[in-house]
Amino acid sequence: MQKVSVTSADVARLAKVSQSAVSRTFSPGASVSPKMRERVLAAAKELGYRPNAIARAMISGRSGLIALLVAYLDNNFYPVALEQLSRALQAHGYQVLLFMTAPGDQDRVVQQMLEYQVEGIVMASATLSSGLARECAETGVPVVLFNRYVPSSPSSSVTSDNIEGARQLAHLLAEAGHKRIAFIAGLEDSSTSRDREAGFCKGLAEKGQALFARGVGSYRREGAAAAARQLFRAKEKPDAVFVANDHMAFAVMDVLRGELKLRIPEDVSVVGYDDVPEAGWGGYALTTVTQPSQEMVDATVEILLEQITRRVVLRRAAVLPCRLVVRNSARLPKGMGRRG
Repeated sequence: MQKVSVTSADVARLAKVSQSAVSRTFSPGASVSPKMRERVLAAAKELGYRPNAIARAMISGRSGLIALLVAYLDNNFYPVALEQLSRALQAHGYQVLLFMTAPGDQDRVVQQMLEYQVEGIVMASATLSSGLARECAETGVPVVLFNRYVPSSPSSSVTSDNIEGARQLAHLLAEAGHKRIAFIAGLEDSSTSRDREAGFCKGLAEKGQALFARGVGSYRREGAAAAARQLFRAKEKPDAVFVANDHMAFAVMDVLRGELKLRIPEDVSVVGYDDVPEAGWGGYALTTVTQPSQEMVDATVEILLEQITRRVVLRRAAVLPCRLVVRNSARLPKGMGRRG
């Protein structure tokens, strides 16, 4: 037997209210009196009614959907931040559609996103071409790049102060007496990796030093491990390494201890960036820089909702302060205590 579909009109007749009252009851943030809401919900429960979000979107022209594009989730900073982002958007009545992409495929996936009539896009660990970013802006769909930026793009961005955070790490290592300080980069075209390297080199220069050696890990454990092996095969080895994120730093520490039998921090200091939960584990106790993920999420949501509400897409760039967390993976300057 075919099930008969219950409509909002059926609920309105049973509750003895207007159909618009039923619509307001099931619309987040809409104004409806407690008494009327109670009558509508009771009628809906009796009839087994469920609102049709697709039909509501067609009528209102508002889908209530935010698309989230992610290139990879290996780095634990992203799962934590994306959970915070999803909860924050849901608290404002929006639902999140998650899309995964591969390097070089972002534009095609964004085109797919737009077919779902999304009201905004957040891109984490991914970017899109300036041309497509302009197309999104022209069609009124705000785009926020989370934890990265593209100077030539009209998209908004939210980052931590990567330059200042890395500068503080450079000062820490130099003041601890290190003279052969290396850097392992992430992706070469990533603004986060570029800024962290620039800030690190700036901090070293302020202490009268220059970068001793450099490797590239491409934000992958395997890449970071290979870069560490290459750096420490040299006749003159680094005595400290700044790794562009914690996820790679763990791989570097595993290689140094497990394969090369080096002691951390007695033989070599290792520092990272992000302060993911594992950084505080006893096996790593990684000195790193905390990215304020909740504050970054709050800024992302504020930018999106303001532009969705005003129906105007403007480029905004939020840069939030970060904090050095000192643990056991790096030697410390004399007189400095551990704060992590």
